[in-house]
Amino acid sequence: MNERFFSLPEGKQRRIMQAGYRVFAKNAYKRSPMQEIADAAGISKSLLFHYFRNKHELYLFLWEKCAEVTMEYLNRYGCYDSTDLFEMMHRGMQAKMQIFREWPDMALFAVRAFYEKDEAICQDIQKSYQKFFGLKAGKALGQVDMGQFVPGLDVQMMYREMYWASEGYLWEMLQCGSLDVDLMEQDFRKLLEFWKSVYLRRE
Repeated sequence: MNERFFSLPEGKQRRIMQAGYRVFAKNAYKRSPMQEIADAAGISKSLLFHYFRNKHELYLFLWEKCAEVTMEYLNRYGCYDSTDLFEMMHRGMQAKMQIFREWPDMALFAVRAFYEKDEAICQDIQKSYQKFFGLKAGKALGQVDMGQFVPGLDVQMMYREMYWASEGYLWEMLQCGSLDVDLMEQDFRKLLEFWKSVYLRRE
């Protein structure tokens, strides 16, 4: 990426990023023209290419920035300050819902990017995702009290199953065109209670 982008005033950087998130959140990678992003950002397409060599570079930059913001919010909400996995997940859910409220286009972009099938970008996104997922899983499971779960439970598999279910739910909401954050928060609370009933050790 061209370092000239980082020399821009913060407000202009944010405007370009928001334009990219908005366009990519609405369309598949192949159907998201750089001209539309430039128009949304209020700059020329040639200037956008001055900051980013191509659409692939811009897309990956936005994805990595999204991951950074997500980790920032998870830490802000104290997601990893507990030894109770479900308390971590509850705080993580609150953090992500706040991202949806403050950065709705970025949040939608993240969901769409996770399921992007275009060969030009899919492999890079999944490689980055696996690194990001491993970082989150490592932080979460590394400090969890394993005695809280039913005996013999494969905790790593449980964590992956819950993560996949959460991502699938977000994708379903995206397909329905629904952005009711309060409803999503209610549904995630119900999911957490269900998982507790299944996986926690009974006294």
